[in-house]
Amino acid sequence: MFHALRRRNERALVVYLMAGDPSLATTRRLVLEAERRGADVVELGVPFSDPLADGPVIQRAGIRALEAGTTLPRVLETVATLRAAVRVPLVLMTHYNPVLAFGLKSFARTAADAGADGVIVPDLPYEESEPLRAEAEPAGLDVIQLVAPTSTPARVKMLARISGGFVYLVSLTGVTGERRELPRELEAQLRALRLVTTKPICVGFGVSSPEQVATVGRIADGVVVGSAIVRTVEQHADTATLIDKVGDFIATLKEPLRASSSAGFARAIEGGGTEERAARRATTVGRGAKPPSEED
Repeated sequence: MFHALRRRNERALVVYLMAGDPSLATTRRLVLEAERRGADVVELGVPFSDPLADGPVIQRAGIRALEAGTTLPRVLETVATLRAAVRVPLVLMTHYNPVLAFGLKSFARTAADAGADGVIVPDLPYEESEPLRAEAEPAGLDVIQLVAPTSTPARVKMLARISGGFVYLVSLTGVTGERRELPRELEAQLRALRLVTTKPICVGFGVSSPEQVATVGRIADGVVVGSAIVRTVEQHADTATLIDKVGDFIATLKEPLRASSSAGFARAIEGGGTEERAARRATTVGRGAKPPSEED
């Protein structure tokens, strides 16, 4: 996916949806609509009772999903039904507890067989990630690492080295949620990360509007939007317009990332070092090629 986007001089829109909010049947419809309206990668959140990185909007979505009976096995069943219908990469966003309870080998094989392309586990530090990676990587499931503003240079280098698929750059300290402004240090963080990796870099946390997406898209390979989309689901969950409203919003987020809007990308990082130039040339092909204001 990133290889194809780079050839078109586009940036990736990574769309986050909480699986099972308001139902798994609706989640399937939302993923289909997300792909149709421009999503390049879809993250499916696995609801968990004690989330670490989720802000209030996604916490509420997780509670609704749990109350609707959503479990990790049912999310994997949903991925399997989606894989036959969508071509975009599907990434699971989960806490480690459900994965550990499922069994590392069973989870990796079941997720890969279902058609998941990657997994993000925000509460699993890389020092403890080897057992999961040992099962996931042979199965063809990328374990995507998060790099935070507080990560030391040595840690950033290690995380970038072991990350599969792409590197997830967390733009701020704190939980997920919409913010009025992007951190001033974001571009410096991204430049430092490009010095140690040629893998695609996607920026998430705090990105919620088309204007912010446009800003991030000029310097990153992809932009992750979660809370603003989940809030749209929350606002229209009981209406006949839910799918259209979410689709319309996703389309507005994708527009600034298209080739006509992203022409300044190369210029935005022009003048960088050898590693940065290599990053612009690098291609990464994953299994996905298959047939706010602060939150309240």
